[in-house]
Amino acid sequence: MLKPLVFIFLLLPFLPACTVTKNNAATHKYPRNSLQSDFLLLQNILEAKHPSLYWYTPKDSMDQYFAQYYAAIEDSMTELQFAWKILAPVVDKIHCGHTSLSMSKPYSRWAEGKRQPSFPLYFKVWNDTMAVTANLNRKDSIFNRGTLVTAINGVNNADMISHIFSFLPEDGHAENVNYMRLSGNFPYFHRNIYGLDSTYKVNYIDSAGNPAMAKVKAWFPPKDSLKKDSLAKIEKPKKPKVPKEKRLKRYRSLDYDSTGKIAVMTLNSFSNGQLRRFWRRSFREMREKKIENMILDLRLNGGGKVGLSTLLTRYISHQPFKVADTLTTNSRCLSPYTKYIKGHFLNNIELWFIAHKKSDGQYHLSHLEKKLYEPKKNNHYSGTVYVLTTGITFSASSLFCNAVKAQDNIIIAGEETGGGWYGNNGIMIPDVTLPHTGLRMRLPLFRLVQYKHVLFKGTGVLPDIFIPPNYPALLQNVDFKMKTVLQGIYAGVKIK
Repeated sequence: MLKPLVFIFLLLPFLPACTVTKNNAATHKYPRNSLQSDFLLLQNILEAKHPSLYWYTPKDSMDQYFAQYYAAIEDSMTELQFAWKILAPVVDKIHCGHTSLSMSKPYSRWAEGKRQPSFPLYFKVWNDTMAVTANLNRKDSIFNRGTLVTAINGVNNADMISHIFSFLPEDGHAENVNYMRLSGNFPYFHRNIYGLDSTYKVNYIDSAGNPAMAKVKAWFPPKDSLKKDSLAKIEKPKKPKVPKEKRLKRYRSLDYDSTGKIAVMTLNSFSNGQLRRFWRRSFREMREKKIENMILDLRLNGGGKVGLSTLLTRYISHQPFKVADTLTTNSRCLSPYTKYIKGHFLNNIELWFIAHKKSDGQYHLSHLEKKLYEPKKNNHYSGTVYVLTTGITFSASSLFCNAVKAQDNIIIAGEETGGGWYGNNGIMIPDVTLPHTGLRMRLPLFRLVQYKHVLFKGTGVLPDIFIPPNYPALLQNVDFKMKTVLQGIYAGVKIK
């Protein structure tokens, strides 16, 4: 299955996740030979098991990158240094959004709940524009919401964004997902890539529209006034139990506009939320209410189960369709790297039964290459569907967008998806754990080429109507994409 990536996208590729304990995970340094051993193991696994290692970067170039970053390994390095300085940039060169890194389990336990010092400003980032959305230094009266920043410590926006992107994975060259990551947590990425300074020189546009510069202090979390030994004596208040329906609404919801004639279905996952039952009830309800326009919001849907993405397509597609033109893997087992890969026993069994070698030398998941899915007969939706997308629309969501895009009652509105239009990698995505550092890498095992795929590769699914970020809407905290689509429907205009 393609695993959900919704909120994880905002922090990928290094979410705070060996004999290292959680107490020294952040400071423990590894000798060069241990780091070199982990690096070579990762390289060997990628070369043997990754289905698309050379899809976007030729083998001779990947070989050069491996050699370059292997030579850059220092003696000695912390786990965080090794992850960001060495592994992240080499993994980025694969251009696979499902091939990403996370920290070791001891590091994750150490980082859990900790607020670390950082650059203080959050931004909405698009193209080379960076507009302030939050300021951790609350007493700062200069950098309010909407302030346009043009450079930090002498590095202009375009160069800074390009440099940060060279550490972050994406499908092909569909960088829109990385703009979303930076918009979600710019201080996190800036700290880990550029390091932490006590003060920063920030260039910005002042209220009169003139270039200006100000120094801002790094943000440091407030010190806990309670002694450590007293914390254990304090009982943490129990979190109130969240009602089931409210919990489910985190993943999906169906609402109507003020007129009651436009349905807004929000799907934040293709894995959670009891979707089969939800769709059965929702599409029946829309049929009974004779809803002619539906807005399907996939802007925060990072993917999930292919079977559920396929089921939604059946409710909306007018034509029979397949999941993929081709679905292939390099090998029918994980050997000789089995012990480093999570769930290796069950993964080996599954690979053995579902993948079959064909004349091209690859092992194919023939079932999904051949099976033709028919549109649903009961409660099939034939009204106009506006699909809202952004860079977080990924994986199984991009499969759905590709399957329905050319249909005459479907309008994809918003921004390019993060998931590849030509294809991507996934289906089975176990974690590889490196033995010395404990760093983990998600390893997709299958290459999926989309059904009736476009002739070019490297982009996400492109919208029929492009609705970019809007600066005035950002200042007013207005959902500009939703507002644009609703206004078009009210005006009786089929925006396409």
